[in-house]
Amino acid sequence: MFVFNDTQMKPTVFLLTGIPGQEAMNLCISLLFFSMYVISMLGNSVILFIIKTDLSLHEPVYIFLSMLALTDLCLSISTMPTILGIFWFDSREISIDACFVQLFFIHSLSFIDSSVLLSMAFDRYIAICNPLRYASILTTPRIVRMGLAFMVRGVALIFPLPFLLKRFQYCRHNVLSHSYCLHQEVMKLACSDITVNSIYGFFVIISTVGVDSLLILLSYIMILRAVLSIASQEERFKALNTCVSHVCAVLLFYTPMIGLSITHRFGGSSSPLVQILMGYVYLLLPPLMNPIVYSVKTKQIRARIARVFFR
Repeated sequence: MFVFNDTQMKPTVFLLTGIPGQEAMNLCISLLFFSMYVISMLGNSVILFIIKTDLSLHEPVYIFLSMLALTDLCLSISTMPTILGIFWFDSREISIDACFVQLFFIHSLSFIDSSVLLSMAFDRYIAICNPLRYASILTTPRIVRMGLAFMVRGVALIFPLPFLLKRFQYCRHNVLSHSYCLHQEVMKLACSDITVNSIYGFFVIISTVGVDSLLILLSYIMILRAVLSIASQEERFKALNTCVSHVCAVLLFYTPMIGLSITHRFGGSSSPLVQILMGYVYLLLPPLMNPIVYSVKTKQIRARIARVFFR
């Protein structure tokens, strides 16, 4: 669907894409994705409910976990309409404005997720390296301020992107290669100079994901140094065991996110199917797996879930 704008043809919608070559499997894929959404939304909602209702879980580590669950829940909601719309209803059109709104939420929530993972690494660092000051450093007001700072950073950095994209003329083809909108893909459809968008997008990635991942790595280097100084092997194991869930969450989030960003910017010769599948892993796997990982590895969460569902 196109309308004329001066001498150029400008699309009023973008066309989303499912998984090329697998159209006959759309019903099965839609059921798989629907199941993943149900499990991720139910899992994150259960985590939020348990932490909110159990006063014994009103501790910094669980407050940060509730932030992660809330962000993952919102991220699932932001992608679900278009992904299920394609595979379930074969609804491929999305208006340009709706596309800009979706990419704003996807990117801002992703960066909030990154900030929360950094704060959880800081929590583990304080708990292991400076346990006597844990309660005095991670007070509830300070945690609330950290949460607000995460949200402001994510929103402020992504807020200019829809406006930078809106100024472009999209006179080329209007087909996106994913079932959702991403800044790095939408800007490539513009027939204008995208240098500013490309530089700003790269700056945002480096200043958020890049900085956060380096600080997380630094936190774990310091944690390992502290753990290795513990004389008792049993105590070393117990200290490291408290970090397993967070390490899994970090790997689930950063690995596909960095991989997707690299393939979009520098992987021109890579298979489109690889980019598409990596995009689904990036958006669907962390919200699905984080509640499962924390439920399995965290004794308090596991016991509370058992009391709720198996009374």
